[in-house]
Amino acid sequence: MIPIIGILAGSGILKGILAALTGFKILSVTSGTYVILNAVGDATFYFLPIVLGFTAAKKLGSDPIVLAIVGGILIYPQIVTLASKAGTASTNFLGIPTTLVLYTSSVFLIIVAAWLGKYVEQFLKKIIPTYIRSVFAPILEALILSLIIIIGVGPIITVLSKGLSNGLVAIYNFSPTLCGFVIGGVYQTMVIFGLHWGLIPIVINDIATNGHSYINSILSITMVAQGGAVLAVFLKTKNKHLKEMSLAAAVSAFCGVTEPALYGVNLKYKRVFVVASIASAIGGALTGFLRVDNYALSGALIGFPAFITPGVGIGSNFYGYLISHYATLVIAVGMVYLFGFTDKMLIKKNDPMDLNKVNVA
Repeated sequence: MIPIIGILAGSGILKGILAALTGFKILSVTSGTYVILNAVGDATFYFLPIVLGFTAAKKLGSDPIVLAIVGGILIYPQIVTLASKAGTASTNFLGIPTTLVLYTSSVFLIIVAAWLGKYVEQFLKKIIPTYIRSVFAPILEALILSLIIIIGVGPIITVLSKGLSNGLVAIYNFSPTLCGFVIGGVYQTMVIFGLHWGLIPIVINDIATNGHSYINSILSITMVAQGGAVLAVFLKTKNKHLKEMSLAAAVSAFCGVTEPALYGVNLKYKRVFVVASIASAIGGALTGFLRVDNYALSGALIGFPAFITPGVGIGSNFYGYLISHYATLVIAVGMVYLFGFTDKMLIKKNDPMDLNKVNVA
């Protein structure tokens, strides 16, 4: 992830600025200005499987071009269209039942494909004659890896994500506080494995049919917690390069895009992610207890207009948003600063990102 963290962070900040401009009605989502700027901010995330396929392949020893093509197959427009509709997501390949999944912005699966690619290449080189290898080996490798992901892994993710989302909704109906604690603690882990897609349709349906979503308020908390965690790293580290990356990732997370924080810092130094998830669980429980509601597909700190109740204005729900989100921010920063990170982690990992050697007392 390291080669693309910078562009991820910058894209996240741009998307946050656009969210603020549209939230305050300064910019219309139908305007040409918005469409172009949104394309610039969104392209990195939408095409993440392609970019990550290339970088992961270089790191894991498989063919970068082939893996970029595999990433492209996963987000091919017609596949995305079929996967986004319940009526066509269940299809078949040569008679094999297949459930299509939205892979845009996904991370885990393309890394798995890049890892498998090395072994698939070795196998193909053994069975394909040298004089036709350059033509047939790459396309067969792309085919095999794509089928493994689409036919093998995709349906498993679908079953797991639907089961998790239904279970979390049932928990919310039983106890909003407990649900907030559980979702707050596990949601960003779900994002890593692509399991969060089971919750997104529920949020969209809630807002479309009811005009609001309690679940989205809890998801919003997880962004603040991850941002707070990486902000604590920025405040504590003496490493110049890590400081720059952490600050950009924190701003991006507060704008609603956690990938730079997750993959650039928090997961790399695992204890940071664990402590951030604990803070997120506490914040989620507080959000559920206060029954904070969300009125648009927006969140984190930049998305505060989405918590202003339509027709009512600033009232108890918005105050609940302020309490839950900023309390989570303080908890995440404090816990990670005190327990989650130290510059000794860079030395123990012999971190290649440590371009400027830190002095640890």
